[in-house]
Amino acid sequence: MLFLLSPAKTLDYDTRVPAAIARKATDPLFTSQAAELIAVLRRKKPVEVAALMELSDALAALNVARYAAWQPEATPAHSKPAVLAFAGDVYEGLDANTLKAADLAWAQDHVVILSGLYGALRALDRLQPYRLEMGTALTNARGRDLYAFWGDAVAAHLNERQAGERAPVVINLASQEYSKVALRPALRARVVDCQFEDWKGDRYKVISFFAKRARGLMCRWAITHRARKPADLEGFDAEGYALDRAASAPDRLVFRRRVAPQ
Repeated sequence: MLFLLSPAKTLDYDTRVPAAIARKATDPLFTSQAAELIAVLRRKKPVEVAALMELSDALAALNVARYAAWQPEATPAHSKPAVLAFAGDVYEGLDANTLKAADLAWAQDHVVILSGLYGALRALDRLQPYRLEMGTALTNARGRDLYAFWGDAVAAHLNERQAGERAPVVINLASQEYSKVALRPALRARVVDCQFEDWKGDRYKVISFFAKRARGLMCRWAITHRARKPADLEGFDAEGYALDRAASAPDRLVFRRRVAPQ
């Protein structure tokens, strides 16, 4: 069973990576494709990057510098294991910095972080700083956007990862923007979506901030509990969430809570 996550815009390259974990870092599997995209991005001026990605001038300049510094062969000095480099709401819930080495090893085999630049990343893949959201309309040799660029490559990668499983399952914890590149007709696995709702006003609603954090909490829960089938996720109870069986379906698990932690 594989767990899909979106990446994050916010990156953390300040927190130190323990030496034992750094030694286990791996090379991304789609480095050559990433290099193709970097070549396209390097031809753009800061003002063009700002317009393309709706960034401030300062952020556009920062990312132009990142594209210039990016290397096909990542070094420890210029990279960090992906699950430790991404920050933001999802990754605050995941809190990978507090996972044990054995947990990170399990995550390496079961967590897939989708990426506009790298396609699909394993937890410990060496991530160099970048900004390229999957929904960016970046014209490239394969089409007008990143969905055209990646095509069925990510789905084929997931198929390959699960080739030895009799009943492959993908747990979708990614946003629609990112899951769209993976959940294509070419994907052979059964897909199970997880939805997180909080009580607000007079009904349960998906509240973006809480839902993003909950995706990370679920991923962490799956890692620490070594979840191997969808039924294993039914016991998820982090920060007050619980499965609502009446609202759920076989391929859609709905978790709800009445009061968010203060």
